[in-house]
Amino acid sequence: MPLIQRPTQPILFMCRARHVLAFTFACVLAACGSGPRDTDNPDWAQAGMPPLPKVTAQADEWKEGEVPPPPAFDERRLLPIEMPPYLSLKYGVDPGTITLGSDGTVRYVIVASNKAGGATNAFYEGVRCATEEVKQYARFNQGAWHHVTNPEWRRIDERNSRYAKELSAQGLCRGHAPRASVGEMVQQMKNPLRELR
Repeated sequence: MPLIQRPTQPILFMCRARHVLAFTFACVLAACGSGPRDTDNPDWAQAGMPPLPKVTAQADEWKEGEVPPPPAFDERRLLPIEMPPYLSLKYGVDPGTITLGSDGTVRYVIVASNKAGGATNAFYEGVRCATEEVKQYARFNQGAWHHVTNPEWRRIDERNSRYAKELSAQGLCRGHAPRASVGEMVQQMKNPLRELR
């Protein structure tokens, strides 16, 4: 009958140390998850959400150039914007209204209409690719442009800006910069090329 060997002192110490270490690690994890979240911390895992685009000193000094008046648009020229099929509205942009300002803002007229037919609305807007923001300058209805009072930049991924986000991704922007020219934007919308991002 073989003798049962009792663990030596170093082995017992290592087993206890492993348990203490595991317990300490579990306590540290619990403390990290239970405290208040510092939303200023750029670590999105700690903050609980992806960070907003970083604002550099150069972006901080950016000033929007003079906004031209809303251009005339033609519904017959519209380039459709691919949207999720469950939406009741369809969107298109008139390529003749797209401009690239010296301030880096891409301005355009987008037309929204009901898939079943009926009323058509148009919006004169600008997109900043660098900060993923959109601003609405004017709305067209009942045959005339109506300027927005105190237009403001807002996040492009807001629910009401879904079409602006799609338009930016499908032609206006390349990452966080506008495409090199209006011609390139229109070409990308007509014949989309898949790009590595």
